[in-house]
Amino acid sequence: MMLQECNRPEREEKMPFLQLTHWNALDTLQNESGKIGVKIRVLTRALGRWSWVALGVGLAACASIGVDSSPQAKQKVVAERAQARWELLIKGDVEGAYQYLSAGSKAATPLGLYKTKIKPGIWRGAKVDKVDCEAEICKVEMLVTYDYRAARGGGMKGIETPVPETWIIENGTVGYVYR
Repeated sequence: MMLQECNRPEREEKMPFLQLTHWNALDTLQNESGKIGVKIRVLTRALGRWSWVALGVGLAACASIGVDSSPQAKQKVVAERAQARWELLIKGDVEGAYQYLSAGSKAATPLGLYKTKIKPGIWRGAKVDKVDCEAEICKVEMLVTYDYRAARGGGMKGIETPVPETWIIENGTVGYVYR
């Protein structure tokens, strides 16, 4: 309603206004005649790139911990990372979960292969049960809740099972060891 009232013919010549167009993913601003256009594509792309860089730095800072840190500090960071990884898997964000893999796991398992091996959809929940860290290796016990679908119908819902995981601390970063 507001746009229709502003665009009435009797007001168009008296009231200059800018119209945001949907053309090309909202990257242009134009006046009503279309003669003057303000390109903001470069600005939005630059801001987008910088926001990804800031997110990466923020995630790296959150995961940054040394081998000589206290066991409690290691356990806290590893538990947070393990929980975050499982939350992504439950949502079906396999690519996001891949980012939690250790450098060695990423080198041995490219993203495409990881996506074909991980089949999200059955997990309903996950929580960290226990974390034990010695030097740069942490053993995590996750309790994962899933649904079992039988081939002939039926099945079981809400099955909780322990899932052991290994996480390593290398160069100040905590990564999941994918096997």
